[in-house]
Amino acid sequence: MKVAKFGGSSLANAEQIKKVCNIITSDSEREVIVVSAPGKRHKDDTKVTDLLIVCAEKYLATGSAEEEVEAVLVRYREIAAELGLSKSIMDIIEEDIQQRLAQDTTNPGRFMDSLKAAGEDNCAKLVAEYLKSLGLEAHYIDPKEAGLLLSDEFGNAQVLPESYDNLYKLRNISGIKIFPGFFGYTKDGVVATFPRGGSDITGSILAAALKADLYENFTDVDSVFAANPNIVSNPKPISELTYREMRELSYSGFSVLQEETLIPVYRAGIPVCIKNTNNPDAPGTRIVHNRKVTNGPVSGIACDYGFCSIYVSKYLMNREIGFGRRLLQIFEEEGLSYEHTPSGIDNISVILRQNQMKKEDEDRIIERIKTELEVDDVSIGHDLALIIIVGEGMKNGIGIAAKATGAFAKAGISLEMINQGSSEISIMFAVKSKDAEKAVRSLYETFFGN
Repeated sequence: MKVAKFGGSSLANAEQIKKVCNIITSDSEREVIVVSAPGKRHKDDTKVTDLLIVCAEKYLATGSAEEEVEAVLVRYREIAAELGLSKSIMDIIEEDIQQRLAQDTTNPGRFMDSLKAAGEDNCAKLVAEYLKSLGLEAHYIDPKEAGLLLSDEFGNAQVLPESYDNLYKLRNISGIKIFPGFFGYTKDGVVATFPRGGSDITGSILAAALKADLYENFTDVDSVFAANPNIVSNPKPISELTYREMRELSYSGFSVLQEETLIPVYRAGIPVCIKNTNNPDAPGTRIVHNRKVTNGPVSGIACDYGFCSIYVSKYLMNREIGFGRRLLQIFEEEGLSYEHTPSGIDNISVILRQNQMKKEDEDRIIERIKTELEVDDVSIGHDLALIIIVGEGMKNGIGIAAKATGAFAKAGISLEMINQGSSEISIMFAVKSKDAEKAVRSLYETFFGN
């Protein structure tokens, strides 16, 4: 059995959906299909999920969103008409969206999740209906009936353990099963969504629950590349990665997989294959537990933007028991999550996502650190990018860090931070955002050639 997930670009219009259905029917082992909401049809288009977010925001603000609802329905009508489906499927979709709008709005996060989930839910109904019109046995699977239970953290839900036993029962349903991604239900029967890109997570959960032989993730690229093609021209394709390598790269800006995707399949030992809907015969990139290191010490280079660093210095900090705990407690009390904490003897930096804080938040946090911890110095640096080099071969490599820092020096870039993970398969660097692309290109040239 294979679980196959198709992303938004694969389902953006009727033509793409026909491609998806050809892929599904070309392999009888593809029994469970996870679908995203329709994505962009062209560069300047808007994803259905974004249309739904605008719709929810307008409704929460004014109590009405007729134009915004119509924009969503137009997308589904176009797809249904071009697939040659009867009007009855659009009646179902329109009724579904109106029912979601009629829900209680006193909890905005809960209301927003319900509207956002309409994208995947109704796309699944369309795909199932189209497969049926081809004379195939296909079933839309309601995540609530299937038992996909999530925590009530709206917009950031986590799967509950009992979901796996519930979902295993899908094996008893014959035919092709079309499962909407991105959302599930709380124990109270309320819709909750994963973080954005969460259809990848749904596919991973289903593959683990069903004990699938393979989880296929179809997107719009032939493989994972060693660097972002928008930064490096014609980067090297990667044929195989370990879960750990892909996890590090996804966290640091590789957008092929949502960063939380791999946990269920990693624990279940199920391999993953990234494939291209528009070129399904390409071998893609396999993600596995172990691989032979045949491609040099570095597998990939990733970059992500939007970070800041709060620098704290205090003489004899290392002798002060509990200093680190009290510093991080301030961030916890302020509702902030941190990414990294590189440190020295008398200083420590806390790196965070910059969008968590407004200027007044920064001023308050710096004042709290000054007064509550009685530090010698505290300052904040903005507009940082994090660049990571990843590779299982780095564990046994010599001079990797020297080559990397040489690449920065060659490009004339000053480093703000270096941090090597204890697993020794990654080294992370912080630079000013304006220097990030130049740094990635220099690193790629150093480790992979021009």
